[in-house]
Amino acid sequence: MGTACLSRPVASELSQKFEPILTRPVNQSTAMILHAIVIFGLTSITSFGQDKPAVDASIDPDNLALTSGDHVRHIIVGERKRAYIVHVPEGYDAKKPTPVVFALHGAGMNGSMMVWFTGLNKTSDAKGFIVVYPSGTGPGSFLTWNAGGLIGRFKDERVDDVDFIRLLLDELTTLVNVDQKRVYACGMSNGGMMSYRLAVELSDRIAAIAPVGGTMATDIGEPKRAVPVMHFHGTKDEIVPYGPPIGPAPSFASLKGVEDSVLTWVKSNGCDENALSDTLSKDGDKMKVTRRTYSGSKDGADVVLVAIEGGGHTWPGRQLPISFLGRSARNISANELIWEFFQKYSLK
Repeated sequence: MGTACLSRPVASELSQKFEPILTRPVNQSTAMILHAIVIFGLTSITSFGQDKPAVDASIDPDNLALTSGDHVRHIIVGERKRAYIVHVPEGYDAKKPTPVVFALHGAGMNGSMMVWFTGLNKTSDAKGFIVVYPSGTGPGSFLTWNAGGLIGRFKDERVDDVDFIRLLLDELTTLVNVDQKRVYACGMSNGGMMSYRLAVELSDRIAAIAPVGGTMATDIGEPKRAVPVMHFHGTKDEIVPYGPPIGPAPSFASLKGVEDSVLTWVKSNGCDENALSDTLSKDGDKMKVTRRTYSGSKDGADVVLVAIEGGGHTWPGRQLPISFLGRSARNISANELIWEFFQKYSLK
């Protein structure tokens, strides 16, 4: 057990890493770099030979029930020690099944950085759900998720992160009283892409997802059930563009644009393709925010797109000192909207 480390110098660390790249004009070559390194972390990760598929898992011996607060945990998956942070809300009652939200970080981040990036702990305390911040894998501090979309040997060399989340959830049920019908996933950028993959491959355990600034990087296949989706995206996001990827697609990976990602789930869930649109922002706000809701699914699994006009690669409601990510909407709260959406859904 331990306490999550919320380090504000992370902002300058990220800026030093990526600002020389991200402040350049977004031409085709720059776009390729952004897609390959910032989103997937491909070239640096696969070259380190760390990414062998997980085979089995064992739980830490210090397997004690968790109380309110922040707890740093580890789980052995195959030959790899994986880390995650659990935030148990104030007023948690171990006798009462409690919903869980997985919050998946973006490329180059980790679980503790996601705590700071989203501010979800405050929402957790106010609404009474548990938040789990897992960390991806990679060289040093540059961690990513295997969100899919990789081709050839790149696909074969990546970690099975779906299995990691499955095993983590198994362990979590031994530590806190999990409402297993109300387990959700949200994520930023590469983490948003990973939440899409969980909806495809772990739909029997994930009730709904909310990607932020991350599009689909995997084929939808045939999920075991219709999965409700709420997608947030800035129209001026230059890291994961709102429209189709700029320039020719890399030969080792595939990515969908925002509209393609959303419509893929509209069709899969059986929603009416005529959406209901409303405006979340108010007259006079600096940034206009619109919400497009596709409903009519026989299973009631809506698909929602929240578009932030002029918004960058950011978490709506949070203003971070990382200018190259672009503008962030302060007139809405992704945290509040995500939880409002999640509350509508549970596994049957």
